[in-house]
Amino acid sequence: MTVKISVRLLFELAEPTDTMLQFEAAAIPEQHILSAQTAMGRAVHCARVAAQDSIGERLMLRIEGKQAIDYDAVVRVNRKLPDISSLKALRPHELPGEAIQYLLDSRYCLADKFRSFVDSEFEGLRGGAQIAAMRDWIQGHFVYTPGSSNGETTALDTFIERRGVCRDYAHVMVTLARAAGVPARYCSVYAPGVEPPDFHAVAEVFLADPDGPGGTWQLVDATGMADAAETVKIGVGRDAADVSFMTTFGMANLIYKDVQVSTI
Repeated sequence: MTVKISVRLLFELAEPTDTMLQFEAAAIPEQHILSAQTAMGRAVHCARVAAQDSIGERLMLRIEGKQAIDYDAVVRVNRKLPDISSLKALRPHELPGEAIQYLLDSRYCLADKFRSFVDSEFEGLRGGAQIAAMRDWIQGHFVYTPGSSNGETTALDTFIERRGVCRDYAHVMVTLARAAGVPARYCSVYAPGVEPPDFHAVAEVFLADPDGPGGTWQLVDATGMADAAETVKIGVGRDAADVSFMTTFGMANLIYKDVQVSTI
């Protein structure tokens, strides 16, 4: 599947401010960047650094004043998509070292608080079958409500309110998976069909590879909006704090944001 991406950002900083951006599609084996162009204004400092798990890059900038950023890309997605419900779970001692951190609590995903719920609600299920049941449970019990959460909203808050946006759905999915002993990470993506059009967030879980030894990361979208066959990864992290499209170490005002994603 070939996906076309167009992003327009405009923000303003009153004084020189260190800013971290992550919005470009990641160059990884499961997706090939056919073309990509990033245009931006002058920066006092500009450097590229590897993002979490070496998936994608972050732009580290020191900038001030109004800054416009234009990003256009065409990406071909070619990832393996087994039936997730058929995949087995891996025991903690079978996991690669880099997956262990995704079993642990993080800022927005307090998995320890959900262990009893997971044990009772998804009793008798394990591995991919349990993950699929969690995805379906979230989709059936939550209402997608723009504006219902903010940067302080945790998975526990969303679980209580039973509403949120893609960020919140992903946090709950990650949290339930970790509570069941399945490594799960937050994944920032581009996906056609997202309404309203914007950056999108899904979960990614680590389960046994059906084609051989070891494990494989599989995308899980509890909102039901993104098709993994045409989803383009930007970056991954423990939760949204690790992969925000813009993080500023000072005051900033986002004036305009437009994200358009389509298949071609």
